Amino acid sequence: MSGGTKPGVVITGISGNLGRMLTRLLHGREHIIGIDRRPFPRRPPDVEVHQLDLRKNKVEDLFRRGRIKAVIHMGILHDPRMSAAEHHAFNVVGTTRILEHCARYGVEKVVVLSSANVYGPSPENSNFITEDAPLMAASRFAGVRDLIEVDMLANAFFWRHPSTQTVVLRPVHIVGPSIKNAPSNYLRLKRPMALAGFDPLVQLIHVEDAARALVEALRPEARGVYNVVGPGVMPLSAIFRELGQQPVPVPHPLARPLLSQMFRWRLAHFPAEELDHVQFPCIVDGGRWEREVGFRPRHGLRDTVRCVLGDAA
Repeated sequence: MSGGTKPGVVITGISGNLGRMLTRLLHGREHIIGIDRRPFPRRPPDVEVHQLDLRKNKVEDLFRRGRIKAVIHMGILHDPRMSAAEHHAFNVVGTTRILEHCARYGVEKVVVLSSANVYGPSPENSNFITEDAPLMAASRFAGVRDLIEVDMLANAFFWRHPSTQTVVLRPVHIVGPSIKNAPSNYLRLKRPMALAGFDPLVQLIHVEDAARALVEALRPEARGVYNVVGPGVMPLSAIFRELGQQPVPVPHPLARPLLSQMFRWRLAHFPAEELDHVQFPCIVDGGRWEREVGFRPRHGLRDTVRCVLGDAA
């Protein structure tokens, strides 16, 4: 690190949109060391960025050469066209290596970005799921199995290394004008597919509030697993009205095979299993995060919804 003296904060996945937002918030307050396989164009000159695979030995060299006081681990791939084996190889093995480095080199704070999706949307879900609920998403969608495993690795690390301040954040759907995840992409569609007869409640969080939550997780009082929620809960139909969209209602027995074919032909950006999120609820309770850290989103509900289009309320 610069001069070899100032403690650094490592951010994995720094080149993504959330990582760049987080960098803007921490820049000037912390010495930032980014790790990503992708480049970081127009990064501040005093921000270190290393284009590395998290599984490579060169990553350990960054920990070995000087003091790292905190790690924010967001280097998780979410590519529905990659195989389960590829996801596992990068996400699970990469997370394992990062946590090993944190333990070996005495990192004081470890923040792992998970997702409220680990609970899984389901017709059996009660509203306002708490952090001690079972992680059931893989029972309906095998594609999130590696995300659950990453979450469980971080939980195990928390118990095995009590001297380390470990935080696992499970935010609701992160949306933003430049975010390219499944929720943001879906909400940008002019005629999104909707399931006839279903109108689940949805929770969204603005990307700026998600980045702020990662900053707040660096505080010493934050330890353990936290759900992180946005400004409220909204029916999917109300979100469509706010965005001026005209959804196409499709009977749910037809929707899954139709979306499967569209995904196979590259006419859709997400697989049929994602339809669970527009059919069943997955509403989480963010009360513990608010009580223990005092976090509240700055963006209101309308602003959060409209930000997928680049609009402000």
